[in-house]
Amino acid sequence: MRSFAEAEEAFRRLEAEAAGPDQQTQFSRGALAGYLWALGRGGPAPITAQPLDEAPTLSHLSAEVDAATAQMEDSTQRTVPRDYIHGVRDALAWVCGHSDQHP
Repeated sequence: MRSFAEAEEAFRRLEAEAAGPDQQTQFSRGALAGYLWALGRGGPAPITAQPLDEAPTLSHLSAEVDAATAQMEDSTQRTVPRDYIHGVRDALAWVCGHSDQHP
């Protein structure tokens, strides 16, 4: 799992790149929401809307990655645009250490 500082830096970098409404995409919005939630500042989980009283653990993060993957694979389960879900999944997978590529 990535450190809080690494996740914070990735969030700030993406936030700067996507500054302004014309620069944001559904993917970047999803990734930003994923990072915020992973940092404990995003309210309910971005895909499942599961409420937490504290910052999510690796188990919570991995479950959200799995939920995002399931929604991407089955369009009948989608509650938000596919690109948004993809952004959330990629950000959380990176935070979990499942991927070396961060959005």
